Amino acid sequence: MQITSQKAFTMVELIFVVIVIGILSAIALPKFAETTIIAKTSKAASELAAVRSSLATERQKRILRGDTGAITSLGNVFTNFSAAADGSTPAVLDYPPTACSGSEKGCWAVSGTSYTYKFADSGDAKFKLAGNKLVCDNDASDCAKLEK
Repeated sequence: MQITSQKAFTMVELIFVVIVIGILSAIALPKFAETTIIAKTSKAASELAAVRSSLATERQKRILRGDTGAITSLGNVFTNFSAAADGSTPAVLDYPPTACSGSEKGCWAVSGTSYTYKFADSGDAKFKLAGNKLVCDNDASDCAKLEK
C-alpha cells in the first residue's frame, strides 16, 4: 500500500491571507464611502444645471406667448413651474429629485422659494428663485460645490 501525500494550506498561510484581506478592506472601504459622496454631489450639480436650463426654456416660452410675468415657484423639489398667464404649469424636470424628509442628507429641501441641497458629508448649498433664475442665496452656503 502506497501512501499519498495531500497538499493543503498551513494555518500560518491562511492567517496571512486573512490579514492581507483585512488590510486591503480597511483601505478600500473609506474610498468607497468617499465615492458615494462624490456621486451624490455630482448628481445634485447635474440636477441644478437641468433646473436652470429648464427655467431659461420656460421663460423663453412664456415670453413668446406674451407672458412677461415672473416665475415664482418651482414647486416642491422641482415638480412644476408656477402657473403662466394661460394657467399652464409644466413640469420642471421629467425625473425630479426626491425631497428630504427630516434630517436626511444628500437630498433637496424646499421652503417657499428657497431650495437647499444638504450635502452627504457636511454643509448646505442654498439657492433662491429670483429674477426667473435659481441663484445662490448667500455667500455662506456651499453653492460653489454645485456650480462647477
